[in-house]
Amino acid sequence: MPSAASLLPRGDWLVYQNPLIGLKGGYHVPGFEKCRAIDQNQGLKMTPDPHIFREYDIRGIVGDQLTDEVVEMLAYALGIFYYRNDARRVAIGYDARMSSPRFCEILTRGLNASGIDVISIGMAPTPVLYHTVFTREVDGGVMITGSHNPPDHNGFKILLGHDALFGSQIQEIRKIAMSEPPAPGITGASPNGAASAEGQSRDSVERIEVLNDYCDDIVSRVSFGSGKLKAVIDAGNGMGGVTAVPVLEKLGVELVKLFIEPDSDFPNHHPDPTVEENLIDLIEAVRVHKADIGIAFDGDADRIGVVDENGRIIWGDELTILLSRAVLAERPGSTIIAEVKCSQTLYDDIEKNGGNAVMWKAGHSLIKAKMKETGAVLAGEMSGHIFFADRFYGFDDATYAAARVLEILSKTEKQLSELLADIPKTFSTPELRVDCPDDIKFDVVSRIAEHFSLDHDVITIDGARIKFDGGWGLVRASNTQAILVLRFEASSQDSLEAIRNIVEQEVKTAISKLEA
Repeated sequence: MPSAASLLPRGDWLVYQNPLIGLKGGYHVPGFEKCRAIDQNQGLKMTPDPHIFREYDIRGIVGDQLTDEVVEMLAYALGIFYYRNDARRVAIGYDARMSSPRFCEILTRGLNASGIDVISIGMAPTPVLYHTVFTREVDGGVMITGSHNPPDHNGFKILLGHDALFGSQIQEIRKIAMSEPPAPGITGASPNGAASAEGQSRDSVERIEVLNDYCDDIVSRVSFGSGKLKAVIDAGNGMGGVTAVPVLEKLGVELVKLFIEPDSDFPNHHPDPTVEENLIDLIEAVRVHKADIGIAFDGDADRIGVVDENGRIIWGDELTILLSRAVLAERPGSTIIAEVKCSQTLYDDIEKNGGNAVMWKAGHSLIKAKMKETGAVLAGEMSGHIFFADRFYGFDDATYAAARVLEILSKTEKQLSELLADIPKTFSTPELRVDCPDDIKFDVVSRIAEHFSLDHDVITIDGARIKFDGGWGLVRASNTQAILVLRFEASSQDSLEAIRNIVEQEVKTAISKLEA
């Protein structure tokens, strides 16, 4: 990565106060904003791009929005946040992206400087970090991961206790990072919330091995039948193979392995199972090897994609139908959550099988909080986040979800396609992504809701889900990318196309007006 001084021509020199390395000069780095002066002698303080503080994580482009200097500021801000919330021991894990180990070192130093002990699990999938937080004596956790985003992205998923942060908590960290940090080397009470006398700078990092414990725990929580299964797994060179291979092999599944070695360049295809073209290799392998199922993982292995024995894609809402039926057979009357992009057939199926269906916002932190509030035992998203509180901890884990799907198949002579054959036929689109600048995307959604509410019922739990005769259309702003997410469903292909055309035209109009 080029140094800060090489990014822009001379003449844009800044001097800023850094909480870890003291007073430092450098040329302006993209992703920073010039903020208020620290004092007349020290020039201007540099602050992180506010757009990296998303609804349920902190995420941006490496070398632009996420420079080493920005991560240092975030690290210290996180430490202050944890200390204010009585957290003293925090677990850290990271994915295979090139920037992740370096960011881990910076984050560790920042947390230590704030009085926080660090428990490092090294390179691991996101669910392994979650599992560590639930099973070890720690007060929270940070996962450094770019998830399913492009190779030049990275970010931080943050837990306080067992709860994933979102909304106002993320903004609290932003405010700390934007404010003037305490001077280097200073401990003791501070009006800005710096570490108290009990939180003096520490040098405490404990490195622990957790992968074997995680795998053994997953295996112990499922009970396979006598059916022998063959599965193709495609990790997309993300982190999924790290856990899926040992877990599924221990469960006796015959595996055909695709792209299981982590590679930050993602040389074969991008690890995002919501995009159909990323499943082409999986579909072909299922057909060639006559497998019972194909399973794909996103970059940090908290999302799952599935294809049946014929190579047909089973989207997240259909997969949740399969899983909800199994859960409700054992736990009738249970609450099951699905997000706003899911098919109406899912909500209907849950109710038909004696469950309590709840529609909620998309986003892993938001879903987990709603599960805790309602006591839900299962939740599913179109994106492939599957959350089990039934026989599990309540977080999203693609390897555990895969094991639960395979458990169902091992106890029946039916193929996966047969288990879902009775779902009422509808016509729908996958998630459609429309580029939209971060600074207008929520305004676009507001305009869409206002426009259609004049003569349609509009559900505004998360975005605008517009009811039409024979179908619905959804427009919502992504909380992780500069895009709008659209989805449509109808009782016929003609109705689907008509609804889609109406909504997409209004979206284009709204974007054009707001960009003008």
